[in-house]
Amino acid sequence: MKWFFIDESITDGERRQGPYSIDEIHEFVNQGKITDNTLVWHSGESDWKTWKEASQTLKEELPPLPPDNEETLRSTIEALQQIVKESKSRARRFPGFFVRAFAFIVDNVILGLFGGITLYVLTCMGMLDFELIQEATSAYINDPMSAESMNKLLETPGMSTFISVWSVAQTIYFIAFHAILSATPGKKLCHIHVETADGNKLTWLSSTARYLCSILTQLSLAIYGLGYLIVCVDPKRRALHDWIARTFVVYDEPKGPKDSGNKSAGDKEIQ
Repeated sequence: MKWFFIDESITDGERRQGPYSIDEIHEFVNQGKITDNTLVWHSGESDWKTWKEASQTLKEELPPLPPDNEETLRSTIEALQQIVKESKSRARRFPGFFVRAFAFIVDNVILGLFGGITLYVLTCMGMLDFELIQEATSAYINDPMSAESMNKLLETPGMSTFISVWSVAQTIYFIAFHAILSATPGKKLCHIHVETADGNKLTWLSSTARYLCSILTQLSLAIYGLGYLIVCVDPKRRALHDWIARTFVVYDEPKGPKDSGNKSAGDKEIQ
């Protein structure tokens, strides 16, 4: 659409100026070259009008905003967030059985060191006879299916205290690390972490639920560790407790040089 206007500042010669685009006309208005009383005309009009009349017509011809514009914006944002979540879910990589097993071994080595320190402290405090525990442990290892050897180990003085302390330490270890860092030290070493089915970070509640479910997986060791072995056949590499708690163990997202550089630059700006 081409616009023309009458430049009344011209006293000699052609006062009709144009053609111009509507953006150029608005620029003339901002400059004060076109006022409310300036005559304008554009293709499709039958006669000249003042700019005040023409601008009013333009406003009336603009399509009205939908009454639920805010609701439309909110639903659009939610849809985009859902697309991002689904995209992230498809991009997740799941570690296999051996990676998870290695992380589990590292965690148990750490807990084993804590257990050794606990045994030493209880022995120094006179609450535990380390030699009797060694004898009972050797008897249990030689005949693990014997109820007598198991009872002898559990009835050893100080053993119940040690088991209680070690159980509490193990519970705090797995729940706290997963709730705070989404991964235990063993998982951190393997660059993997735990997240919910929606791709979110574990809360204290979901971390506790996952740990309680993992006890069932540990009990499956009595049936050849099937609770762990299903990792080998599940496409998303979930163990039994992951299935129940609706969690996934995934690889950490790689950080490229570009991201590191941007982060460094941002840190410098903040400093």
